[in-house]
Amino acid sequence: MNQKELIQLITCGEDSRHQFKRDITNGDSLAAELAAFANSGGGQLFLGVNDDGSIAGLDAASVRRLNQLLGNVSTQQVRPPVHPVTENVQTDQGIVIVVEVTNGLAKPYMDNQGRIWVKQGSDKRHVTSREEMQRMFQRAGLVYADVVPVTGTSLADLDEKAFQAYFNRRYAKTPEFAGQTLEQLLQNLGLGDGRELNLAGLMLFGRNPQRWRPAFEIKAVAFPGKVLHDTRYLDSEDIKGTLLEQYKGAFAFIKRNLHHVQRGRGFNTLGELEIPETALEELLVNALVHRDYFTSASIRIMVFADRVELVSPGHLPDSLSIDDIRQGRTNRRNPTLTEHASHILPYRGMGSGIPRALGEWPQIDLLDDARGNQFSAVIWRPVAEWVDATDQVTPPVIPAATRQVTPEVTPEVTPEVERLLKVASGERSRSELMAALSLKDDEHFRKTYLLAALESGLIERTIPDKPRSSKQKYRLTAAGRAARAELNA
Repeated sequence: MNQKELIQLITCGEDSRHQFKRDITNGDSLAAELAAFANSGGGQLFLGVNDDGSIAGLDAASVRRLNQLLGNVSTQQVRPPVHPVTENVQTDQGIVIVVEVTNGLAKPYMDNQGRIWVKQGSDKRHVTSREEMQRMFQRAGLVYADVVPVTGTSLADLDEKAFQAYFNRRYAKTPEFAGQTLEQLLQNLGLGDGRELNLAGLMLFGRNPQRWRPAFEIKAVAFPGKVLHDTRYLDSEDIKGTLLEQYKGAFAFIKRNLHHVQRGRGFNTLGELEIPETALEELLVNALVHRDYFTSASIRIMVFADRVELVSPGHLPDSLSIDDIRQGRTNRRNPTLTEHASHILPYRGMGSGIPRALGEWPQIDLLDDARGNQFSAVIWRPVAEWVDATDQVTPPVIPAATRQVTPEVTPEVTPEVERLLKVASGERSRSELMAALSLKDDEHFRKTYLLAALESGLIERTIPDKPRSSKQKYRLTAAGRAARAELNA
């Protein structure tokens, strides 16, 4: 590096990768700087530069002193030791020492007092949050969230029937014939310590996992429009239970809030899901088994008019990038949990999930948010002909000249929607429709009958701008009348 290149660098000012120091005499201060860089992706420390970016320069004696201090601190006051590379750059004002610290492979790095430092903007901060420390130890492979004992649990919290079925299916024998007690089996399988269940044991075979870890659930919401701040919603559910129960519940939620399309199939068939089920399956399993269980947050599923978003706590590990996972590279954040989950969930554990999902449905955006500590998969829905620019569910527009002609693409009619079409004469309220169908379960009617018919464009609201109006009624659309006529033909 020459003087011109140095000036170009320092002219941009300090940031997370570049720090200026006029001089350093305190070894503890230097140790904190080195540890912060090593913990935060690496960077350059410029010695002999003022805070405002002007060059102060160092004389030969200062250069010798600082190099000796740097050597002592990097090996004796940073744990584990770091190995910075230095370069002396001659300037008109004197020498500037450029100290290059690479991204550490043995995080977390600490100072002599056991404190962990990370960069925060152009400054550094002391890590005090237990969850953040745990994540750093996790990335270093020193501790895994899935094998941490869940304090207070016992064998009474284990669903023995589910565990026995799993053990029999995997090892072709019952636990009783394994020659070990249940406590020993759980310990040998990495699901407990002989007294308490660990997180993997709880989330895979626990009777009520959310009693102990209430945040480890899935929160799912379906919106009528395209924005998160919409005050309206079509469907909402907090999905609890074991990972298998959450997987089944989440899959059912997504399926009932997406459209089915005919794709050349017969009129009375159920049709195919608008987004391939394999793509949804792979992304959902990926969120459940690879989430950061050191973070007390829930997986979120949001179904919008134009997309489905799966948001999982925990950004990608340091060694992985979006391009890496697109190509099938993997890093098991929860190795014990994923090892057992591969025999319970449709999970293969070979890094093939993301490539398979993209192969089935390329319209997927993968977003890694390191600052927010979350990973998102955005699955774009195909454009439905009945969804207009106002994000409202509306029927297809049929020109006046062709209103008596059955539409070319007939919306799918499930058996439930077919029953609804037959009783939807004139304008009828929700209670009147339920009475005509002899239904008493309001939620079942809303999800299975009413929403399905609305989304298919077969019925419409009489007051579309106020979906929750007490005076709301429903009537057949032109497409609905055509469909009913065909059913009655």
